[in-house]
Amino acid sequence: MASLALSQLLLAMTLLRLELESTFVPTVQSELKPSAGNSGQQLNPNNGVGESALVSSYVQLGFPNRTQPQQLPKNLTLPAAWTFLRPRMLTALGLTTECRVKQDGTRLCFCLPGYRWNARLCSLYPTCYSDVRSESDLCRCRSFHGPAPGYCQSLPPVSADLTLDSQLPRDTLNLILKTAEATNLRWYLQHPHNHKRIFLRPGTNVFQMSTQGQAGLRVTSLSRYWTGTYMSIFEAQGFRRRLDRVVQVPLKTEDVVRLPDELSISCAASTGFQLSCCIPLTKLNYTALWSPGEGSQASLYNTSDSQCLVLTVQRCPAADTTYTCTVHSPHLPPLVAPVSITVIQDGDTTCPEDFSVVAWNVTKAGFVAQAPCPVNKRGMVKRLCGSDGIWGPIQNSCTEAKILSLCLEAQLLLEGQGKPDEEVPRILRELQGQVGVASTSSDLREMLRTVTFLASVVAETRTELTDSALKDLLTTTDKILDGNISALWTLAQAQEPSMGSDFLAAVETLVHSLSPQRHPFLFRSSNVFLQSQLLPHTSPSGYQMSFSAWPLLQAQIPWHSLAPLVENGTNVSITSLVLQKLDHRLPSHYIQGLWNTPYATPGLILVVSITADGQAFTKAELLIDFADVNGTLHCVFWDHSLHQGQGGWSDKGCQVQAANASTATQCFCRHLTAFSILMSQHTVLENPTLDLLSQVGVGASVLALLLCLVIYRLVWGMVVRNKVAFFRHAALYNMVICLLVADACFLGSPFVPSGHHSLPCLATAFLCHFFYLATFFWMLAQALVLAHQLLFVFHQLSKYLVLSLMVILGYLCPLGFAGATLGLYLPQGKYLWEGKCLLSGDGVTLHAFSEPVLAIVTVNALVLVIVVLKLLRPSLSEGPPSEKRHALMGVLKALLILTPIFGLTWALGVAVIVDQGSVVFQYVFTILNSFQGVFILVFGCLTDKKVLEALRKRFRFRGTQSSCSALSLATNETHTSEHGKERSEHASYEERVAD
Repeated sequence: MASLALSQLLLAMTLLRLELESTFVPTVQSELKPSAGNSGQQLNPNNGVGESALVSSYVQLGFPNRTQPQQLPKNLTLPAAWTFLRPRMLTALGLTTECRVKQDGTRLCFCLPGYRWNARLCSLYPTCYSDVRSESDLCRCRSFHGPAPGYCQSLPPVSADLTLDSQLPRDTLNLILKTAEATNLRWYLQHPHNHKRIFLRPGTNVFQMSTQGQAGLRVTSLSRYWTGTYMSIFEAQGFRRRLDRVVQVPLKTEDVVRLPDELSISCAASTGFQLSCCIPLTKLNYTALWSPGEGSQASLYNTSDSQCLVLTVQRCPAADTTYTCTVHSPHLPPLVAPVSITVIQDGDTTCPEDFSVVAWNVTKAGFVAQAPCPVNKRGMVKRLCGSDGIWGPIQNSCTEAKILSLCLEAQLLLEGQGKPDEEVPRILRELQGQVGVASTSSDLREMLRTVTFLASVVAETRTELTDSALKDLLTTTDKILDGNISALWTLAQAQEPSMGSDFLAAVETLVHSLSPQRHPFLFRSSNVFLQSQLLPHTSPSGYQMSFSAWPLLQAQIPWHSLAPLVENGTNVSITSLVLQKLDHRLPSHYIQGLWNTPYATPGLILVVSITADGQAFTKAELLIDFADVNGTLHCVFWDHSLHQGQGGWSDKGCQVQAANASTATQCFCRHLTAFSILMSQHTVLENPTLDLLSQVGVGASVLALLLCLVIYRLVWGMVVRNKVAFFRHAALYNMVICLLVADACFLGSPFVPSGHHSLPCLATAFLCHFFYLATFFWMLAQALVLAHQLLFVFHQLSKYLVLSLMVILGYLCPLGFAGATLGLYLPQGKYLWEGKCLLSGDGVTLHAFSEPVLAIVTVNALVLVIVVLKLLRPSLSEGPPSEKRHALMGVLKALLILTPIFGLTWALGVAVIVDQGSVVFQYVFTILNSFQGVFILVFGCLTDKKVLEALRKRFRFRGTQSSCSALSLATNETHTSEHGKERSEHASYEERVAD
């Protein structure tokens, strides 16, 4: 601040007019001049000698330096303006105002005790401490550029009283100001430990009343956030006044935070435990006490916003015990927070100790384990121990402290604390920076609640947003719709299904509130596109909007819908907003008449609004062109009133009509009420014919695989004659087992209760995924054994080593894939297909199943090429024995049939996932996939002459040996040596084991 160069004083002088005349002699070498303020009572110059009266006047004293006299004399000459008066005696002097002049010429004028600036000057000039005109300041100091236009004046007495009505319920506050002279009344609240004064206005919790002679402030649904000093600032007799009342709102039971709120403990694993009881910091005197307290130690510690009493129990209780935290305050009922402790007894079902995300202690079945959140987060991490002793999914309600603070500020703003035109832009600006740190569904949910609260505030107070505030909102919306936090949406919507609909309504409201002075306005990002501009008064072609977000092409409002709005010179603004991906966050609700068929959405929503002089108009025609896509189209909009306020798609007032372009479809709608135009497309996601075909095919495959096992049991002893044959049939046998179990789980999945919290449903989906994958990994093991036997003839491995490697590849590798998929997608809520106990089709099937299967098929194809080339050009010096060569040819023939069938099947599977509208691909894929067991039966047994011959011999001649291979997918194997045929079955088995 610039140094002060000159000081001035404004003085009040009181003169006594006496009968004896006197002469005034100046004794101070100071400039004496009349002030610009009004003087006191004036003497009548025509009065006679001997009259006595009191006269007040205000003069200004200037000092060339900072030094002021310690004492002012009373013998001063009257101002020149008073020369018409005969000299009189000055009897009293009083200081009123002190002005300090800065180097830039600004005067900071302070009122001395007992004096104030009048209300008119107070409202015209800023305070000494800022450049704004404060409405809550008591006018003790004002800043002037130039000479002071007045002086501080003495406060006249005013009869006023601020009382607290105690006859109302405890959750309601009623303040009454009794005065007949109050004008321009305003209410403020100052929280403890905060010098900021918060303006109170009518809101959801604040009501203001005014009657003759008194005014009132009522606050309902009180919470601890309404504690503080209430100020009533008003004007009376030309001066600003203030009356204060301190109000302490007692804490409620929900303000007492327990950690944990219940606990099951194993005395064998842990001898002690800790319980904490925390309350917010408050001006009221609260004390906390744990009971029972025997054998334990209590300690107190404070955080930035709370104080906690921690009870350390050193010995495990002998039986179940309830510990109680009781919070006392004088003249208030106690707050009781119980914590039940359950001791785990021998034989109780428990969940073991686990270290997923946080450390989970041994917990009794049916209880919820709890853990605190990390630093700077609020909430709790919970995990249910199931009745079968298996841990459930982790429920993380931890929320960033800053996000919670912004949500609370928005909620209090809606209730009545603060000025919307100042607080809404600030909260939007700070909220934008918090989207990047959101890591839990609670973070997302609190951010969306914040936007919803702000939208309600803007709608109720008719607040106009600036362009910077709207950019902050749209940037936040773009980040919220980004795919990086899509997993948080799934978890949050499971707890609050209407969250997406509420967010859409909030964004619509805030976008409509753009100030008319800010047009035209344009914003473009990856997920949000907004254009808003004023409509010209003459536009015969109407208003047209073009878009680059496929499949949306353009939209048009005909001129005959806009002409009535602009004929009186009204400023009309039209706003179009495109929100991508938000349609996928809305509930799958439809109006009656659209229920019978499932729909797919195009990935965008269009919101169009018309505003004229601050008022929204909904009656207008809108034409929207969409690019042609597969399926039947419906023109719909999101109706927030459907399904008990959760919203739903409705086609009322909208219809499909032919577009000008041959490759486009046009929607025609007759309204704009919260308008979100959306293309809804019929799909074949739930085709009854496909479902029936799939069930029949899988059932037939199960029967075929069972028949294969029976055949395998009958002919097994004759086919395993060497290591190659053993490896081949071991792989085929395990393929049949895996495919059989997977098909059985698939058939049973419709009878299992669905949902992410259903353990049988999760187990069914996991087993299907694991065993289907294992089928293909065993096929890969078979191919690798074939390649090794042909390419490394003189580097043979032991049978048990190869078998161990095959088991690792056939079971442990798919187990790793299935476990990783479960751990990755289950916490995100994307593991299960909605309403089914199968893997989700939203990318999970593609990444976790189709891609590994296609990779295996590709490797098998490369192995087949290498093996065929090897067999066509054998080395002269090496090659397998004749019997093993025949076995290798059997493996090769099996793979030559199996690989193309499985490869074609899952190539079509990927095509179905990518293009769900292709009916032909879906039917072909369903047939090939569901009848795989039948293919094994046909190509492995029924077309193999030796298998058929072995079966005939088996049933025609008892004891006759057969060389049938039950699970061969190839054609006939070559005949084995006559020496092997002549051996008995027992001798053959001993020879194979020895080999």
